[in-house]
Amino acid sequence: MSRAFDLSLYLVTDPRLTGGRDFFETVEAAVKGGASLVQLRDPDAGTRELVGIARRLKALLEPYKVPLIVNDRIDVALAAGAEGVHIGQSDMDGEDARRLIGPDLILGISVGSAAEHAASRQALLVADYIGVGPVYATGTKPDAGAAIGPAGVSAVAGLIDLPAVAIGGIAAGNAGACVEAGAEGVAVVSAIMAAADPQAAAAALLKEVCEAKERR
Repeated sequence: MSRAFDLSLYLVTDPRLTGGRDFFETVEAAVKGGASLVQLRDPDAGTRELVGIARRLKALLEPYKVPLIVNDRIDVALAAGAEGVHIGQSDMDGEDARRLIGPDLILGISVGSAAEHAASRQALLVADYIGVGPVYATGTKPDAGAAIGPAGVSAVAGLIDLPAVAIGGIAAGNAGACVEAGAEGVAVVSAIMAAADPQAAAAALLKEVCEAKERR
């Protein structure tokens, strides 16, 4: 298996937040600032368009050795040669996802509570990491559920021996608390995609994450 990845600063894309800037330039700026993993999420794009975007992102990220994860769409991930897939509680069952993507691709599963953990117990046996949240209130994903706070991150992350990435309303100033609570890193959307300077925003977030890891 070749599923090496770093959850420290996980960028989840949203082309609607770039404020007119080029989407791919925004992602590359984030990677230059330290984003260690990139997830393609674009709820407005059709299948063919998503595959094209994924292929461009993969080509962009390869020189930086940053893996590309595709949200939910296993077909898109396989067509584009992405390094992994992330699925939510209402998406395909994790065991089915693993069978489709094979043993070598990264598989992430969203787990926001003890109840979701219990419901995903078998799927988590074949996962590589969990996404925990929403930590704070967020408008990026309206169906994300109630905020669980850093205490919720600690509770969920402690239920399973998999690395956890915290997501939901995370920005400079609160990222460190998520890591101190037990997350290996933070996943952000607007904190980078909507930033005036995505590279500087990414660098600031990564610095906060690294400092929090040192304090643990």
